Amino acid sequence: MSALPSSAQLVKPREIFIRGITADGRVFRPSDWAERLASLMARFRPAGLCRKEAHLGYSPYCLPTVIDGVRCLVVSESLRDIEPMAFDFLLHFARDNQLDVIEACLRPEDPAETAIDNLDLARDALKTLLQTT
Repeated sequence: MSALPSSAQLVKPREIFIRGITADGRVFRPSDWAERLASLMARFRPAGLCRKEAHLGYSPYCLPTVIDGVRCLVVSESLRDIEPMAFDFLLHFARDNQLDVIEACLRPEDPAETAIDNLDLARDALKTLLQTT
């Protein structure tokens, strides 16, 4: 039996998009900032997906991407449950560097699905969101 009530199990984790655009509209530097942060988070993975070579790939909870020519870091709110300090570090990094942060709910309910397949969905949704604001 699960420790969570059934209604809580149905809630999808949010995605937090950290965009490489500062509050004054400049492109954040260095240009590989998202890859560097994602590399730091590579060790945090869902149970069962941990493997010896985990440091050679990104965690599904923290993925670098490019959306409309802007480097972004897609962070799953699930990272907060696994390692709250890592999650807070990423949000404080964004705040300290005055980066644009956008929240969305784009992940599938099955966390075992690969995050790379869902990145296309996330990119499309974020493009739509940015065009409407």
